[in-house]
Amino acid sequence: MAAFLPRSILLYFLAHFLYQICALSLPEAPSSLHERAANVTHSLDVSSCPGYTLSDLENFQNGFTAKLTLAGTPCNAFGSDIADLAIQVTYETSARLHVNIYDSSKTQFTVPEYIVPSSSLASSASASASSSDLIFNYVNNPFAFWITRRTDPNGTPLFDTRISSLPKAPISEIVPGDNATTLNGFQLVFENQYLQLTSALPYDTNIYGLGEVVASSGIRRAITGNGTIQTMWARDIGDPLDQNMYGIHPVYIEHRYNQTTNKSISHGVFLNSAAGADVMIFSPTTSQSLIQYRQIGGTLDLFFYSGTTPKDVIEQHGEVVGKPSMVPAWGLGFHLCRWGYANVSETKEQVTRMREANIPLEVMWNDIDVYDAYRDFTLNPGAFPGSEMKAFMDELKANHQHYIPIVDAAIAFPTNDTDVVYPYMKGHELDVFLKNPDGSEYLGQVWPGYTVFPDWFAKNTISWWTEALRNWTEMGVGFSGIWLDVNEPSSFCEGSCGTGANLSNTSTPFFLPGTPEAGAPTYPECYNATISGPSGNITVNGTMTCNETEAQASAMRKRDLRTPVTLDTSSMTERGLGAAIESHIDLNYPPYTIHNGYGKLSAKTVATNATHAGGYVELDAHNLYGTTEEHGTYEALLSLYPNKRPFIIGRSTFAGAGKWIGHWTGDNYATWQYMYLSIQGILQFQIFQIPLVGADTCGFNEDTDEELCNRWMQLSAFAPFYRNHNIKAALSQEPYRWDSVAAASRTAIGIRYTLLPYWYTLFANASTIGSPVARALFFEFPDEPELFNVDRQFMVGSDILVTPVLAPNVTTVDGHFPGRGAVIWRDWYTHDVVNASSGSLVTLPAPLGHINIHIRDGSAILCSGAPAYTIEETRQGPYSLLVSLAADGGAFGTAYLDDGESYPPGPNRILTFQTITGKLVIKSSGEYAVDQKLETVTILGVAKEPSAISVNGKTVGGWSYSTAQQEIVLPSASVDLNEETITIGWS
Repeated sequence: MAAFLPRSILLYFLAHFLYQICALSLPEAPSSLHERAANVTHSLDVSSCPGYTLSDLENFQNGFTAKLTLAGTPCNAFGSDIADLAIQVTYETSARLHVNIYDSSKTQFTVPEYIVPSSSLASSASASASSSDLIFNYVNNPFAFWITRRTDPNGTPLFDTRISSLPKAPISEIVPGDNATTLNGFQLVFENQYLQLTSALPYDTNIYGLGEVVASSGIRRAITGNGTIQTMWARDIGDPLDQNMYGIHPVYIEHRYNQTTNKSISHGVFLNSAAGADVMIFSPTTSQSLIQYRQIGGTLDLFFYSGTTPKDVIEQHGEVVGKPSMVPAWGLGFHLCRWGYANVSETKEQVTRMREANIPLEVMWNDIDVYDAYRDFTLNPGAFPGSEMKAFMDELKANHQHYIPIVDAAIAFPTNDTDVVYPYMKGHELDVFLKNPDGSEYLGQVWPGYTVFPDWFAKNTISWWTEALRNWTEMGVGFSGIWLDVNEPSSFCEGSCGTGANLSNTSTPFFLPGTPEAGAPTYPECYNATISGPSGNITVNGTMTCNETEAQASAMRKRDLRTPVTLDTSSMTERGLGAAIESHIDLNYPPYTIHNGYGKLSAKTVATNATHAGGYVELDAHNLYGTTEEHGTYEALLSLYPNKRPFIIGRSTFAGAGKWIGHWTGDNYATWQYMYLSIQGILQFQIFQIPLVGADTCGFNEDTDEELCNRWMQLSAFAPFYRNHNIKAALSQEPYRWDSVAAASRTAIGIRYTLLPYWYTLFANASTIGSPVARALFFEFPDEPELFNVDRQFMVGSDILVTPVLAPNVTTVDGHFPGRGAVIWRDWYTHDVVNASSGSLVTLPAPLGHINIHIRDGSAILCSGAPAYTIEETRQGPYSLLVSLAADGGAFGTAYLDDGESYPPGPNRILTFQTITGKLVIKSSGEYAVDQKLETVTILGVAKEPSAISVNGKTVGGWSYSTAQQEIVLPSASVDLNEETITIGWS
């Protein structure tokens, strides 16, 4: 650790009134925060808002700019109307249209360019209004616009803000009892603290995205009934239903199905804004739907993607927000964590027990137990001494395993003038913490007691953060990656609560798990601990512990397991305060109340009047906090480990965060319902360009049980990110705890590691072209309406179909097999063809420990030929190839190979596999040398037993043929994958 001098706590009170000049690319801050709002009375009613008039249009090569002028008397509904706006319309590519409406003075907050490069995106040289797939149409007065397709100029617009296209206002409450869902008018409103834009939608259309959310409606957002209110305000909360939570992603896919042509077409809309907001999707009449954006700041920076498939839209979104970083190969292994590993010995014990059970473990994690007094960048000297931690790190490294610790967002503040907290002292010296409006440091409260919060807009923050991480490694924490938690950011009190407080009080304002006051954890839906005791076992004394009848379980299996909730808006009337209130400024009490689940915007987070370097306020920058920290951590890891790919898992995310991190879906619950809900989270984040995503397997909150953990360990083996993690004091749920879970885990992880080259190729495609890794069924089969709301199954890439069991006490599962009979689906285990009729559900056997996996026809999948205990050992083994022929004998696939860790990715090898009339042709290109041979080649769908098989023209023996599966197996091909062309033929 670097040397330092203890300094008096009195230094804290030396206010820093001159802020550091921000090094990031940001809009110019207002010279006075008082410019944000005039001393006006707000009408709280948009019905009299006059809209805007367009004038002074000037064309440029691929678009135009114009002025928008307030068309009448200001309405000042929830802020002060901004009279002079500008609009810039840019045809950036043939598939992307950019419409940016902003204040002419450019004082409204906009997203930093390094997060979303809105104004610096490269436009295609050939892009123009005449070549674009999308057409921008408008009327001057009152200004309105609508977007159409060039191929269908008279069709229903993709986005339409014309009053004539919307229902007649006013419209009474859509959600009974929620006056905020009254629709009083649809003109464009652009005020300093309230922006409103409304578009018509086809009635009950298919909308996906807008998050982060756990939606009771499933992956398809609700439009009829109470519709959808997606609130954009990052929040620390155990995964709630239908409320705002950790991440902010104002992007959606609309998927329209034409019942006449039986064809679908998709497009996307992204609003590049970090402002607190409500995005409302309603159907005010039985024939009309709409989407309305209500923001409490920012600008209206819109991107339209022409699609035309869901996959196209996702890739087009990646071109704007940035494509995901390439994951190191080891990150695709199995990860294990819990809050409650009390010391290094208990942590090491898990590694030992996992190996004894022969359950592959790639990465061991620690939660906040590792800290000294819950303080970032420390080690508990008694429980996690540095020497023992270093020895543990060395042991993991020797066994090709890895370690990830937690890093919380807040930094401990000294409890007295003798308390040495080096990260704080150094940060204070460098002026890297958030401030109160009076210039003093903002003091919140998190796990270590009173805390300060790094200001990621300050110029010294990343270098300070890097030094803190470096010091931690020198203490013995040889981490391979970092876990960023509570970075919404979370604060356990309202406002700058440490100002004048008893700083020695480091207790939390709530009871921790394991204390009598916190209460005992509950069990999953089917387990009755009163009858069966606390073990969580499937059977106790030979009796099943699940107390549901088979009929009840069957009903549970068939229903959606969705529990609609009514949002409680009774407390949504005011905002919390920081250390001071600026007169005439609505930083703490924005006149429009968004539907934040906590009501007050400052509840359980930093107050909205906290101030960043450059004069920016938390009200504007709040939704970016997690992502700015993630970017800073990514840069820090690159500095600490040059030429190695950073691996970071973060909780709070904004658009573009996938360039730096993966995500876990937060503090879920150990229930069958939440296992099911985990699938929509995985699919949702593919849209958001954060493909490395997964849930806390077996559940974080409450007690799991044997059956739930058995099924969940198998489901999560097919999630992009795979980690088991649970809360302190709950039932231990490491997969070795139950024999049945251990067996199920070995099977599922074995398949995952067998598919490692396939997974790795999917992530390479994500990082280069933005393709989703996990996919909803309709992503691949967009013209089959029965799939539009399927989120009980999913696909890994285009070729693997996963059908998990999501209900207790059952031995079968129902699944869709897309393609309506035109696609041949083969069982992963037996290679048998599924007898799937057109569009009908198929009941599959699913005994405990078995997850149904099926292979799509026309696929060629490179696999690991000898899956081993770790990813490195697996990569050192031979390859195998699985080919599933379509009815016409065709199949195609690709594989991407490199060293698995270099940053930026270095030499690579690209393989293509294609079948052509009785032969398989492998093409190989690139500079990466592949040492391992392709040994086993399996070809499914060969109708007749061949008389001979050849490799590069030479007849080979040792192969077998199965008539029932129409399967050729060539077990010892010994193919050199560095050869430019390899041909395997059968005749």
